[in-house]
Amino acid sequence: MANRLATATSPYLLQHADNPVDWWEWGEEAFAEARRRDVPVLLSVGYAACHWCHVMAHESFADPEIGRLINSHFVAIKVDREERPDIDTLYQEALALQGEQGGWPLTMFLTPEGEAFWGGTYFPPEPRWGRPSFRQVLERIAALWRDSRDRIRKSAGALSEGLRQLETPTGGALDPDFVRAAAATIAEEFDPVHGGIGSAPKFPQAPVLDFLWLVARRDGKRLLERRVLHTLARMCQGGIYDHLGGGFARYAVDAFWLVPHFEKMLYDNAQLVALLAEAGAATGDPLYTRRLRETVGWLQREMMADAGLASSLDADSEGEEGRYYLWTLEQIEELLGADAEEFALAYGVTGRGNFEGRNVLNRLHEAGLRSPAEEERLARLREILLRARSARVPPARDDKVLADWNGLAIAALVEASRRLADPALLALARDLFERVVRHLAPNSRLFHSWRAGRPGVPGMLGDYAALARAALLLFEATGEPAYLARSRGWLEVAEELFADGSGCYRHARDDGALPIAARNARDGPTPSPLALLAEALLRLGLVTGERLWEERAVRLFSAYGGEARRQAFAHAGLLRSFLFATEPLQIVVVSRGDAQAGALSTAAGQSAPPGYVLFQIADGTALPSEHPAHGKAGRGGRSCAYVCLGRTCLEPVFDPDALSALLGQLAKSRPSAS
Repeated sequence: MANRLATATSPYLLQHADNPVDWWEWGEEAFAEARRRDVPVLLSVGYAACHWCHVMAHESFADPEIGRLINSHFVAIKVDREERPDIDTLYQEALALQGEQGGWPLTMFLTPEGEAFWGGTYFPPEPRWGRPSFRQVLERIAALWRDSRDRIRKSAGALSEGLRQLETPTGGALDPDFVRAAAATIAEEFDPVHGGIGSAPKFPQAPVLDFLWLVARRDGKRLLERRVLHTLARMCQGGIYDHLGGGFARYAVDAFWLVPHFEKMLYDNAQLVALLAEAGAATGDPLYTRRLRETVGWLQREMMADAGLASSLDADSEGEEGRYYLWTLEQIEELLGADAEEFALAYGVTGRGNFEGRNVLNRLHEAGLRSPAEEERLARLREILLRARSARVPPARDDKVLADWNGLAIAALVEASRRLADPALLALARDLFERVVRHLAPNSRLFHSWRAGRPGVPGMLGDYAALARAALLLFEATGEPAYLARSRGWLEVAEELFADGSGCYRHARDDGALPIAARNARDGPTPSPLALLAEALLRLGLVTGERLWEERAVRLFSAYGGEARRQAFAHAGLLRSFLFATEPLQIVVVSRGDAQAGALSTAAGQSAPPGYVLFQIADGTALPSEHPAHGKAGRGGRSCAYVCLGRTCLEPVFDPDALSALLGQLAKSRPSAS
C-alpha cells in the first residue's frame, strides 16, 4: 500500500511511495508527530539520479522488517535535496561536524525539535567495509533514545552549537591582492598530469574553475589559465563526457576522468557550457566549442520540459549503473563492421574493456580533435551507435524543473551566444526564460520547482539570484527593458524575504521546522546563492548606474569577508564576484541604428575578458548621472563603443577590429599580484 509520498511531486520521493516505511514529507506536522510519540526522527535525504540512494532503497527501505523497525521507533522523513537544498545544506554540515564525509544518501537522526545528534550516509544491509548494518544502526539509536536520552541531548546540543557558529558568518575586509593570492594557492592543488583538483574521485568543481579563469584572463596569469584549460580538455576527452549523446556526468570515480559515475546533472552541464564557451573563444581550439555544441544538443534533445530544463538523468538503467552507456567490442563490430577497428582505436575500445568487462568510450589518449575530415567520419560512426543506444532502456529522467539550475543554464547560453556570436543560442536562452517565468513566476514571487503541472515549495534565495542574473544577461544581450524590470523586481523581493539588514542573507524562508537557518556563502557544486546574488546586484548597478545595488553587494562582501579569508576554496564563487566588483569592465555600445552597432557588440562579446558587462543603448538615451557613460553619444553620425573601467570611460571606439584589439590588451595592462 502506498505511503504518504504517493502525492509528492518529487520523482525521488515518488520512488519511495511504495516502501513499507511510513514516510512523511518534511514539515512541522512530522515533527509534531515525533513529539507526540516521543520518538526520534529518521531523516533520509537523496535525489532521483543518485545510484547509492537506489541501492539503499532496494536493500533497506523496501525490506518489510526494516520498515517495521523504522515505523516502531522513529518518525521517518524523506527529503529530495534538490527540492530543499537548505535542509540538505544544514544536515550535511552537521555530518561534517561529526568528522564524517558527506554525500547521498544522507542518513541523519534528529530530536523531535529537528536537532541532529548522529548520522552517516549509506549503510549496508549487513555489516561490511567496517560499517555497521542499517538494522544495527536503527536498533542502537532506538536503544540510546530509550535508555540514554541525556547522551543524545548532549550530542544534539553540541552539534547545534557548531551549526550556529557555521551559520553565523564572520565579517571582514576582502582585497584584490588576497583574492589573487588565493587563486594561486588553489591552483597548486591541481593535478598537473590529468587536470582537476586532488585525486579520485574527481569532480568538475566548476565554481573553482570559473574563479581561476577570471583571475587568469584578467591578469594574464598563464599558469592559472593552463590549469583550467588542461582540466577542461581532459574532461572533454575523458569518459566523464558522453561521446555519443553529449553532456558530462557528475564525476569520475578515478583520477584521470575515465570511468564516470554515470548520472548527468543539469547544474554541471550548465556551468561547463559557460566555461567551454570561454575556453573556445580564448584559444580558438575547436575541442571546447565542439563539446559545448554537443552538450547543448543533449540539453535540447533529452532534457527539455514544458517549464524549462529537467534536473537530471539517472546513473542506472535496468537496475545497473551505467548499463545504458557501456559497450563491448563485439557490439561495436556488429554495428560498424569494417569501420569498427577505426572507431575502437579512436575511443579506447578493447576486448577486455575498461569497466567491468565493457567499455566506457573515451579519447584520453588524444590531446585534442583530429582533422575536420576525420572528425566528420567519426561523427557518422557515432551516430550509428547513438541510434542503436536509443533502442536500449534509457535511464530515468528527473523531470522537475528547478528555478536556480535553469537560471544557471540560461545565463550560460547567453554567454555562449556572445562568445560564439551565435544567435541560435540566444534564442534558446530566451525560450527557456519564458518557459520558466510562465510556470515558476506567476507574479513577483518565484517557486523553486515545477513538476507534473504543480509548483513546489516557494522560491529560495538561489532562485531569485540565479534568475535575476540570467535576466540581466538577457537584457544586456537584447536591450529589452522587460528583462531589466524582471531582474530588478526579483532582487527587491530577495531583499525583502531573505536579508537581515546586516549584509547577511538566509537561503530560504523559515518553514517552522528547520531549527537553524542556512546563511553561509560556501559553494557546493554550484556557486553559493550569495555569490550569485552579489554578481546580480553588481550587474544591475552597473547597467543602471544606481548605487543602491552596489552598496548592497558591498555590505554582503563585508559580512562574509572573514569566512572567505578563512576558507578561500569553499568561497571561490564569492571571491569571483568580489573580483568582478573591484574594477568592473563595461562596454557600452551607443547605437545610431546602423549595422556598425551590431558589429561592435559582436566584437566585444567575443573579445572581452571574463567578468564584463556589455549592453547597447540608443544614441541620446538618458543614463543616470552616476553612470560612467552618462552624456556619451555617437560621434560623426556613427555608432561607437565606450570601454569603461570602474567609473572612467576611455575614448570612443568606432571600428570592431580596434575594439577587439583594445579589449585584448586590457588584461595585459592590469596590475596583478604574482
